[in-house]
Amino acid sequence: MYRLYDISMTIHEGMQVYKNKEEKKPKIWARQDFTNAKTHESQLSMDVHAGTHVDAALHMIEGGATIDSIPLERLVGPARVLDLTDVAEAVTRADLEKWAVQPGEWILLKTRNSLSEEFDPNFVYLAADGALYAKELKLRGIGTDGLGIERAQPDYMTHKTLLENEITIVEGLRLKDVPAGSYFMVIAPLKLTGIDAAPARAFLIGS
Repeated sequence: MYRLYDISMTIHEGMQVYKNKEEKKPKIWARQDFTNAKTHESQLSMDVHAGTHVDAALHMIEGGATIDSIPLERLVGPARVLDLTDVAEAVTRADLEKWAVQPGEWILLKTRNSLSEEFDPNFVYLAADGALYAKELKLRGIGTDGLGIERAQPDYMTHKTLLENEITIVEGLRLKDVPAGSYFMVIAPLKLTGIDAAPARAFLIGS
């Protein structure tokens, strides 16, 4: 018997967004309801970097690849959750080495970010040396439970190191109830084209 873990953020108007910026919050309204029509239809407006989402290279690199360039095959398959809830500030190379991260892995960083639904301006992020280590190992992808994979880094080094080396970035995961270990992962971004990111539904299947 397997267990399914939904690791996506719920999209709603009051959800946490990066830096609590009002313009990033989703807007959802009934375009019509049963008072003025025979059907109920809602409309959604949201930033593509809100909630659980996949970044494309264009997000940080001028002329970079767009979200439709990421094949689904890169977002489906084995992944490992690393319990880094003891990390106070940033996930470093040393933190990853403790988990014996292997070349070509897909890793998901479970940090204290998953323990609250409020935006923390001091959220845990991936340090630049951690990103360089991921490059050395040629990781397939890194997922984080922060709304950003970096915080206040000059020239966006973590993002650029990963994206320039085709290491897929998924941000805004919810990993609070997921034990460390190996899983089958599915990240399903909306089928958008020509832009820098896409919201996604994400889940893990474990034994």
